[in-house]
Amino acid sequence: MQNPENVIEIRNLSKVYRDFWGREKVRAVKSLSLDVKKGEVFGLLGPNGSGKTTTMKMLLGLLFPTSGSIDILGCKASDVSKNERIGYLPEESYLYRFLNADETLDFYGRLFDMPAAERKERAEKLIERVGLKDARKRQLKEYSKGMTRRIGLAQALINDPELVLLDEPTSGLDPLGTRDMKDLILKLRDEGKTVVLCSHQLADVQDVSDRIAVLFQGELKVLGGVDQLLELREETEIRTGNLSDEGLAEVNAVLEKHGMSNTKIQKPRADLEELFLRTVRESGERPGRRFTAEEMAATQGADPEGQPAAEGAASEEKSDA
Repeated sequence: MQNPENVIEIRNLSKVYRDFWGREKVRAVKSLSLDVKKGEVFGLLGPNGSGKTTTMKMLLGLLFPTSGSIDILGCKASDVSKNERIGYLPEESYLYRFLNADETLDFYGRLFDMPAAERKERAEKLIERVGLKDARKRQLKEYSKGMTRRIGLAQALINDPELVLLDEPTSGLDPLGTRDMKDLILKLRDEGKTVVLCSHQLADVQDVSDRIAVLFQGELKVLGGVDQLLELREETEIRTGNLSDEGLAEVNAVLEKHGMSNTKIQKPRADLEELFLRTVRESGERPGRRFTAEEMAATQGADPEGQPAAEGAASEEKSDA
């Protein structure tokens, strides 16, 4: 029975690809268990071949698991009726090149049996939302890759889905388009939708995700909230405006006296890229090991040997001297 607070529940999920003779060729996903909560942005990370896209396809029912179970939107993944409530942007958008933006969205709206008036209204709003108003009458074959990603996202949202699955949503987008895409993902969350995204752009995932999971060779290695995973627990960070030399010398005693009402004191956070690379490196060295959020937080800022980065840099500088 699926927890009503969860949109997705995955339990002991495995996927094995076999050759012509039925022999095991690749174990793409290994005993994966995780939940995705209603109304959150969930980031699924991992290097190439880690099982991200395979997991996405099993969620949609495009692939069948070898073992384990998936409950999604209160249904089994094999129940195709649940796909009416899901929007999906694949890594490569397969769109009809000779249609324009209006015709593309009208076509996909028809697949959901939407009335003509509703299709037209939804298409108008989505074209405006993804920034293609000036290119709406151009055939898709004339679109750049970034524009194709935008219209691909619009078609994923044409049915006003409860759950949105995005595979590399910022691929091919320029920095402005990337910022627009991230803003749109956050807006979808604010509207109460649940978003699951896979991406190699770690900074993008860090900016929008509430929780993340890191996969390596089909296994779940790290799962937790972004703030929790990236917090540097052994340090404390104090941020203020520009302070005089005298104020800096007395900072612990006279911050209030110097009127620094906007002082921000918090645990600093590492970069998601650092967490990702460390997870992959440690997983290669210790296969079969799963790391807790506390373990990863404790090792942030350290070099591979466990020595703090600052000390390692100082030692290297001394030896060069």
